[in-house]
Amino acid sequence: MLDPVFPHCHLLGIEGLSPLEINHLLDLADPYVEINRNRENASESLKGRTIVNLFFENSTRTRTSFELAALRLGANVINMQIGSSSVAKGETLIDTAVTLNAMHPDVLVVRHPQSGAVKLLSEKVNCAVINGGDGSHEHPTQALLDALTIRRRRSKIEGLKVAICGDVAHSRVARSNFYLLLTLGAEVRVIAPRTLIPSHVEKLGVQTFNDMRKGLKDCDIVMMLRVQNERMTGSLIPSVREYFRFFGLDREKLSLAKPDALIMHPGPMNRGVEIDSDVADDFERSVIREQVELGVAVRMAVLELLAKNLAATRTNVSAAS
Repeated sequence: MLDPVFPHCHLLGIEGLSPLEINHLLDLADPYVEINRNRENASESLKGRTIVNLFFENSTRTRTSFELAALRLGANVINMQIGSSSVAKGETLIDTAVTLNAMHPDVLVVRHPQSGAVKLLSEKVNCAVINGGDGSHEHPTQALLDALTIRRRRSKIEGLKVAICGDVAHSRVARSNFYLLLTLGAEVRVIAPRTLIPSHVEKLGVQTFNDMRKGLKDCDIVMMLRVQNERMTGSLIPSVREYFRFFGLDREKLSLAKPDALIMHPGPMNRGVEIDSDVADDFERSVIREQVELGVAVRMAVLELLAKNLAATRTNVSAAS
C-alpha cells in the first residue's frame, strides 16, 4: 500500500509539496536520528534492496550521507564512478537509463550538473529516483535536513525569520529552502550582492537585501552559502577580500541577528570567504555539524519511504496483470 500522506515514488524537488507532505517527511526522519546514533538499533527494513548512487558531479557529503543511510537500513549500495564509466565515453543519459533498468535497482540517487536531468531519468527508469542535486535547480534532501535541524532546535518553522546569504544565484540549496521554508510559514530573506541574486526571486515571496547589516536584523536563522566559482561565468564578485568584508559572516554582522540566532551552512565551507572560522566553530550557535548528522536520518527516511512505495506500486502492477 502506498503511503497515504506521501504517495510518490520519486523525490525530485520540494516545489509542489504540501505542508502536510513536508512535515510527514520530517516526522518520519525524526526517530532515525537516534537509530543513526545508536547502531545497536539499526534497521534491516531495506535488506535485499539495492540503492545506486549515480553522481555526475563530485560530492563527498551527499554521496556518503546517502550511502550511510542505505547501509543503516540494511540495503546494498552501488556507487557508480562516472569518470570511468560508459557515460564518460559518450553514452547518453537515456542509454544509461536503459542500462540501469536491466540491473533492476530499487532506488536511484542522482546528482547531475544540468537542471532537469534527474527528472528526465525518473521518466525512463523503473525504480524510485531521488534528486541529489541537479544544476542550479533543487537539492530537496538538503532542504529537508535543514528544516529538521531548525525544527529540533526551535520546535517550529512557522514565523521564524530566516536569512539565506551568499551565492543565491547558483544555489540549488537556496531554491529548495525557499520552497520549503515559505511553504511552512517562515519569513525568508535573501542577502547577496546584486550580481548573485536571481532575477524575479521576489516573486517567490522572499525579501531581498544587498546589505548584510540590514538583512540580518532580528533574524532567527542565518544560513550561509558557498561561493560557487565553478558555476560562474565572468567576474561576479570583485575579490575574495571585498566579498568577505561586505558579505562574509563574522561576529560584528552576526550581532545584528537575534542573540540566539542559529548559524547554518550546507558545506563545504570556504572559511574566510563566506564565513569566519570563529563563527563557524561556535558550538553554542553553529549547527553545521548537526546538519551533517541529521542528513543521514533524513535520507534514511526518504529511502525507506520511496522503496516501500515502489514495492507497493510493483505489487499493484503484478496483481493487475
